Amino acid sequence: MLNLMGSHLKKQEKLWIILSLATIPLIMTLGNSMLIPILPVMEKELDISKLESSYIITTYSVVAIFLIPIAGFLSDRFGRKKVIIPALIITGLGGLVAGWASQVMDQAFLVVIAGRVLQGIGASGAFPIVLPLVGDIFKDDEEASSTLGIIETSNTVGKVLSPILGAALAALVWFLPFYSIPVLCIISVLMVSFLVKNKGGEEQGTHFKEYLSMAKDVFKEHGKWLVAVFLIGAILMFILFGFLFYLSSILEDKYDYKGIWKGLLLAIPLLALSIASFVSGRMIKGKLTVMKWVTFIGIILAGASVAVIPFMDHPVYLLSVFFVCGVGIGMSLPCLDALITESLEKTVRGIITSIYTSMRFIGVAAGPPVIAVMMKGNIIWMASLLTIFALIAGFLGYRNINP
Repeated sequence: MLNLMGSHLKKQEKLWIILSLATIPLIMTLGNSMLIPILPVMEKELDISKLESSYIITTYSVVAIFLIPIAGFLSDRFGRKKVIIPALIITGLGGLVAGWASQVMDQAFLVVIAGRVLQGIGASGAFPIVLPLVGDIFKDDEEASSTLGIIETSNTVGKVLSPILGAALAALVWFLPFYSIPVLCIISVLMVSFLVKNKGGEEQGTHFKEYLSMAKDVFKEHGKWLVAVFLIGAILMFILFGFLFYLSSILEDKYDYKGIWKGLLLAIPLLALSIASFVSGRMIKGKLTVMKWVTFIGIILAGASVAVIPFMDHPVYLLSVFFVCGVGIGMSLPCLDALITESLEKTVRGIITSIYTSMRFIGVAAGPPVIAVMMKGNIIWMASLLTIFALIAGFLGYRNINP
């Protein structure tokens, strides 16, 4: 009886750890994606252009790109929680700065960008550190794969909720989405502080030179498939955020879908992405060969969908295309996460997953401004660019990922 109770408590403890960790990618995704459907509103309120509005998304990601590897090193050396908790606090402060500027300043754009810089700094030490922390806590490969699927699903659930929540909050007060982030960060800080008890990733005593040497050895041994995974992650995020920016703009500017209705429409294909991530995480179960082929099939689906964007000019058609694209990307992401966390030693897991996340942020940062520029020309060029990138990702996955 006592053994059964202990087992139950252990499962309950793991459940709370998973829920606590899942709040982090959820918040980081909301902090960025929640603003995409209300960018047209921001353009009017802040008196900025479409390209300038894309900087509100891009700034967050660009800052994170450069700081994520540093955060990975710090998490390997001093501990995951010691990096995650301050990062969440900084993210919350960034939301306060952006919200305050939007509320009280006449020329708020630059201060909003400063707030987004703070949020980017916080993002660099939050979601990227969750991936190695999962590997630290869950030693069984199947359990780790399943948990990574849940974490990636939480990330994609954030994308589903983002257009709805962003539009709903902005309907009350247009800058309210900025203020929502500090509230969510406080909740996450409390959960991680009190419910995540794992000691994995505590101080290793590894100095920076030794650390770089270990990372160099990893690339010598695994460089071919690691670089492929990094580039695929960047390309998939470029396609996802580029397509999302395009669809959000078209639905409002051309078809006059605004506010909560536009949010609900965008949430439908993003829900497909979320479900695909969850199913993929459950299906791969630590099987590296399965991960490769699920990733490849997902990339092909995403590439085929963006290739047919110009074939019909109708909102239902575009949403259907994005639905298929979301399924493909959702299938691939948990596999990419698991390939890294389950193939590398714990001592370098932080830096490698951080580089991988930096590459994903490059895709997030590049997508909106590139698509904003390409929307001024023929849409065929935009679709061709996205398709070419998908083909490159598919080739890399097929050729270089050899478990």
